[in-house]
Amino acid sequence: MTDWPEDWIRPDWPVPPRVRACVTTRRGGLSQAPFDGFNLGDHVGDAPDRVSANRQHLQQLLGCEPAWMSQIHSSIAVEADPRSCPTADASWTGEAGVACAVLTADCLPVLLCDVDGARVAAAHAGWRGLASGVLEATVAAMAVPGSHLIAWLGPAIGPTAFEVGGEVRDAFIAGHPECSEAFVPSHRADRFMADIYQLARIRLAACGVTAVYGGGFCTVSDARFYSYRRAARTGRFASLIWLD
Repeated sequence: MTDWPEDWIRPDWPVPPRVRACVTTRRGGLSQAPFDGFNLGDHVGDAPDRVSANRQHLQQLLGCEPAWMSQIHSSIAVEADPRSCPTADASWTGEAGVACAVLTADCLPVLLCDVDGARVAAAHAGWRGLASGVLEATVAAMAVPGSHLIAWLGPAIGPTAFEVGGEVRDAFIAGHPECSEAFVPSHRADRFMADIYQLARIRLAACGVTAVYGGGFCTVSDARFYSYRRAARTGRFASLIWLD
């Protein structure tokens, strides 16, 4: 752990000792502008050899094997497998040394583990995936009661930067009327400022997951992170969780 770059995020949450997790930043790496420097996304137009080198360096730093996915803003949750790259937006594992990994640049990364430290999971929760049930699918795939899970909400777009249309608000309150509390009117007509952290907490609570930590980041205003809203042509950082 001491070899990790000092500005990487280390979740502060009460998990069993064998549960490890981190969030990378832009620091380090071989990628050139506008992907500088530690871009881990292989779908954004960065040079493939630089992304591959960054991923190899990540694996060396962590001492585990990340299981990447082809993310499509879905509610698909799969078992993590470093030997494949399934089309999905969440993965889980009970195998030591395999890291569930999600790539983001404003969307919300959600890490989960059970209280016994037997299973971990990571979910890519952009508003589309969140509204379509990616967190519910992740909890179901873990096959652990929600009351036995702990969640951590990683760096995502903050509530002062996340302006959305009325259709986004409608998508959430259709199934969870209490989600209306996560939207406030924007200064622009028919637009709202959304709190993706509050939305995630509401959806997790509906699954019985009430031990929720993290939040409070804003990838748009924090230059440590890639942000699609800040610059549409940009890289992706990773949020990872694994078992020792």
